[in-house]
Amino acid sequence: QFWFASKTGPDAREYIVVDAEKGQRFVAFDHAKLAAALTKAGAKNQRAEKLSLEIVAYRQAEKNFDFRCDGKKWQCDLEAYAIKELKLALENAPAVAPSNIPRASVAGGDGTVMTFVNQTKNVVELFWLDTDGKRWPYGKIDPGGEHEQPTYAGHVWIAVGPQHKTVGGFQAQNAPSRAEITENPASVAHAEPAPRKAPREFAPPNPASPDGKWLTFVKNHNLILRNKESKQEHVLTEDGSADDSYSDHVFWAPDAKHFVAVRTKKGDERKVTLVESSPKDQLQPRVKTIDYLKAGDRVSQDLPCLFELNEKNGARRVVLDDALFKNPWSISELRWMPDSSRFTFLFNQRGHQILRVVSVDASSGAARSIIDEQSKTFVDYSGKYFVRYLDATNEIIWMSERDGWNHLYLFEASSGHVKSQITKGEWVLRGVEKVDLEKRQIWFRAGGIVPGQDPYFVHFARVNFDGGGLTLLTEADGSHNISYSPDGAYLIDTYSRVDLAPVSELRRSSDGKKICEIERGNMSALLKTGWQAPEAFVAKGRDNETDIFGVIVRPTNFDAQKKYPLIELIYAGPQGAFVSKQFRAYSQLQELAELGFIVVQIDGMGTSYRSKKFHDVCWKNLGDSGFPDRIAWIKAAAQKYPSLDLTRVGIYGGSAGGQSALRALLAHGDFYKAAVSDSGCHDNRMDKIWWNEQWMGWPVGPHYAEQSNVTQAHKLTGKLLLLAGELDTNVDPSSTQQVANALIKAGKEFEILIVPGAGHGVLGLPYCWKRLERFFYGCLIEGK
Repeated sequence: QFWFASKTGPDAREYIVVDAEKGQRFVAFDHAKLAAALTKAGAKNQRAEKLSLEIVAYRQAEKNFDFRCDGKKWQCDLEAYAIKELKLALENAPAVAPSNIPRASVAGGDGTVMTFVNQTKNVVELFWLDTDGKRWPYGKIDPGGEHEQPTYAGHVWIAVGPQHKTVGGFQAQNAPSRAEITENPASVAHAEPAPRKAPREFAPPNPASPDGKWLTFVKNHNLILRNKESKQEHVLTEDGSADDSYSDHVFWAPDAKHFVAVRTKKGDERKVTLVESSPKDQLQPRVKTIDYLKAGDRVSQDLPCLFELNEKNGARRVVLDDALFKNPWSISELRWMPDSSRFTFLFNQRGHQILRVVSVDASSGAARSIIDEQSKTFVDYSGKYFVRYLDATNEIIWMSERDGWNHLYLFEASSGHVKSQITKGEWVLRGVEKVDLEKRQIWFRAGGIVPGQDPYFVHFARVNFDGGGLTLLTEADGSHNISYSPDGAYLIDTYSRVDLAPVSELRRSSDGKKICEIERGNMSALLKTGWQAPEAFVAKGRDNETDIFGVIVRPTNFDAQKKYPLIELIYAGPQGAFVSKQFRAYSQLQELAELGFIVVQIDGMGTSYRSKKFHDVCWKNLGDSGFPDRIAWIKAAAQKYPSLDLTRVGIYGGSAGGQSALRALLAHGDFYKAAVSDSGCHDNRMDKIWWNEQWMGWPVGPHYAEQSNVTQAHKLTGKLLLLAGELDTNVDPSSTQQVANALIKAGKEFEILIVPGAGHGVLGLPYCWKRLERFFYGCLIEGK
């Protein structure tokens, strides 16, 4: 069984229990009787429809349940509605290192209590961060002292020590908790949710041998081996240097007879200089520098070096033939076979057109390719990579787009022979949830797996290693999220669409069969306000064959007899797809539409989660940004809905979207009339190395300059507002300044705002968003 709170109104809620085995859903308790019992016990503000509590344990057979409310723990008898207070055991609140403290509190959580314990040697001051990030003082705590603080789940608290130094941060949970303030907060890692991807099992490097007899270390950039018993040292290399150094990043074979050391040749050390014009703590500007490699820069290169232990001189170098791993972007995930006969590593060649698993024989040093992934465009290592080594059965599970769609394959690990294509079809695997070695099954997420539905909808399924037994666990027309029962026998499936409020269902994990509906979102109150659900719209792309998916957002006072200017939000980054597929009662697109616009968002060719052919449009072609598909889609929408005025079309975006927004005016100024470009990477030679080389390729060729907004700035037509933060560490803000320089030289009129002290994405600042609204209102509605 499980339980949850169902919000039945703005401040009202109802508590529900579901018996999974029987498929029964029922109200957990008599809300009026419990409210009366709590009030009698001294709890304040308890009303039947506004109870705020957390059920801890529900015992249907014993007819009682435990819950937390008003900072206390209680037990309620479901027959007599007699309640008693239980002893409250405080759980430790996870500490957050100062660098990872959330910027502000999250509103809307239930009431709770935190007990702060000062374990430092100094007095600390306690501050609450409000929902805007402003600090509010809540007193001081002496060394060894405690302070009990009523709060709400989601609220952020920080402790500040001498010299105004933050010594710890905590975010309140639903349950009352104990927050320990320690001397060394930096050593406390930020608590992150468990990754959705299946874990990778690679033994970490270790300078000490498994048998404890040997130790490796580096001296003067060369590798030294020490016998831990005799203390005798053996110099294993003499060719190391400051620019090409060995490291004690050593991987030992399980039998301790061989080890692999990593040698690293240094690359470029490019620095980007930023000027903080208005520091909070001083009058004069402050100069900052950050490490920032750009497309085409020389990267550091790792080389695996194999050594065999030798009692006479410690170890001998086994020469490797590097023909299969020349010019690496990276060499990683090195691992030994359990029998120590060989080791493997992942080789990603510069340019990202070759990704291979290389196997090296420990005795001879002979290298061969076990899995060889090659593409004439790019291998999407950054977004479509999964590997699982199955040593017990000598197999490898590997993700690949080799048949034109993203799928899983089962390889024989010694020969590299494909034993089976685990998933197949004109749909894409979006991620692996779990690998069940005992049942030889894979649980995964997929897009496009249900015919007739939006291919971007996420569904969940299971399949056998041999490709058989494909079982859909979700089926409804929407995008899905699921959570499993502790034993995995059941799952809760919650799905929605932009025009469908969330629906939750209980299903069996074995076959995906629906057991019962748990809850269905009710939009009636929302619709009474005049709100209109966004419309999912589909039209053909540039080839008149491929379906392009997007969304249309209208104002609440929409009149189909009127003409409305249109604004497109664009982000065409090839790493994903970006049109929302799930229900939202509020969005920024809706806010913009309320000013009198129709707002659209589209995923054109060159973005991800479709076929390899669809994705490949972006290769060496980021300037395309899917515009031929976007314009065709908008024209099709206007043909169906005459209320769209194609003489007044604006566009905005940030980061890669900022690059595309300006590109719209440079390359398609006959269609787009106004653009707001935020933090744009306007020249791919100016931007971060990994993202640009993944899609634009390496080496840097003429196509980089041809698609630069700087070199094309003289083609500007229409109205333009450029935005950037002066301290942007994601995209070099000089990229925006270089565009401005080129526009000035070309005699083009435009607006520009560089925000002091701001980082990446300044449209997230209320002031800049207001500037965008006024800019578009003036250009597209007032005609200024």
